[in-house]
Amino acid sequence: MTLAFPNLSRSFDEVRNAVRFFGYDGMFEIRFFVEAGALAKAATMSRGSTASEAECLSAFDALRASIHDVAREAYSHDHLSSYTLTVSDFRSVV
Repeated sequence: MTLAFPNLSRSFDEVRNAVRFFGYDGMFEIRFFVEAGALAKAATMSRGSTASEAECLSAFDALRASIHDVAREAYSHDHLSSYTLTVSDFRSVV
């Protein structure tokens, strides 16, 4: 099976300073986190300061297709149950 993202929900995790979302490989739920720093390239983000929850969620929404592509790429290498996507994962995409 391939990784799909039928659930459009996402939330901000203050402890991780990241946006959490889920992908599905058949019946298996895969948890993903995108660090706030990885979202910093979005136009809605404040430069040089700590991004707010609203800014991170807005940036995630604007970059959703690219984020899903990066998540699929990460998942294609290792089938883990959880991933944290960092700025280095987005260098060639965003």
